[in-house]
Amino acid sequence: MLLATLIIMLLPLVGAGAVQQDKTDKSIPKNPFAGDAKAIEVGRVRFRMSCAGCHGLHATGGRSGPDLTRGTFASGDTDADLYSVIAKGIPGSEMDGFGDSLESDELWQVVSYVRTLAAHEAVPAAGDKAAGEQLFWAKGGCGRCHRVGARGSSVGPDLTRTGAQRSLAYLKESIVDPDADVTSGYATITVVTRDKGTITGVEKGFDNFSVRLMDLSGRYYSFLNDEVTSVKREIRSLMPQTYRRLFSDAELHDLLAYLTALRGGDR
Repeated sequence: MLLATLIIMLLPLVGAGAVQQDKTDKSIPKNPFAGDAKAIEVGRVRFRMSCAGCHGLHATGGRSGPDLTRGTFASGDTDADLYSVIAKGIPGSEMDGFGDSLESDELWQVVSYVRTLAAHEAVPAAGDKAAGEQLFWAKGGCGRCHRVGARGSSVGPDLTRTGAQRSLAYLKESIVDPDADVTSGYATITVVTRDKGTITGVEKGFDNFSVRLMDLSGRYYSFLNDEVTSVKREIRSLMPQTYRRLFSDAELHDLLAYLTALRGGDR
């Protein structure tokens, strides 16, 4: 009798737990178009209309958008993560949200297309990663401008996840020809002050009324335009143009092996 009473008392609790679990499962958004060929094609067209300007026509990366064919993403790797990023954007980045201009189904179609891009295998860099790490921090002096994890400087783009975000070809071009594709928000700013001093640095903010920049020593400057003699903004990189000559072919391969291995949580 006591056992039967206990079972009857526990049944509502078990049922409530099952209902709660079902609600939890249902709250996880799932892609209704996963593997749907028609939806993928529609997503491809929408991608070219809305996303290719930053990520490139084939999603291999551009001035302000990372390579989406790597299979890993900075803000999460699930379909739900991709949907959220496309819909809401990423605060503090060049990634705007499209939730106001695209319907939910349209967003999922873009997610489905991006998933087809991430299926290919990346070509590994033929070099010594450990040797490349030494070159990065010592001979190349790359840490004077770039950050990897908690180490380095914030003058240039953060490279902590660059192996997950950029292709081998893109990284190589960035080293040997840094002006070929300057990352958005990292143009070169030259300010001539009223006392005829010249300050050159990386763009940190620029509009019709003011300019903000950081020089290669990491010093930050902010000016109103009417406080200075002139302001010049150029789409060129402050990264040295000499790395093609500085590194041998073998050293370049080692450096690329290190960079392509950076996928977050690195030193």
